[in-house]
Amino acid sequence: MQAFLEYVVKGLVDHPEAVVITPIERGGMTVFELRLDPKDVGRIIGKQGMTINAIRSLLTAGSAKKGLRCAVEIVEDAPAG
Repeated sequence: MQAFLEYVVKGLVDHPEAVVITPIERGGMTVFELRLDPKDVGRIIGKQGMTINAIRSLLTAGSAKKGLRCAVEIVEDAPAG
C-alpha cells in the first residue's frame, strides 16, 4: 500500500523528491505519515479536502481488499528556527 500511496502522491506534487511516507502501526492499523514540501501541502489537500479524501478512499478500498486497515495523515513539520 505504501508504494501505491507514494506513486499517487508523487504524481500530484511539484517536488516529488521531498515526499516521505512513514508507516506506523497503531492498534492493528497502519497509519502512513505523509511529509512533503510545504508548497505542496495545499495541492495534496485540494479544494475543501477533495484530493486527500479521494486518496484516503482509494487507500481504504485497496487495503480492505488485502484484509488490511490503513489511514493517511499529513504531517506538517514546524519550521526550524
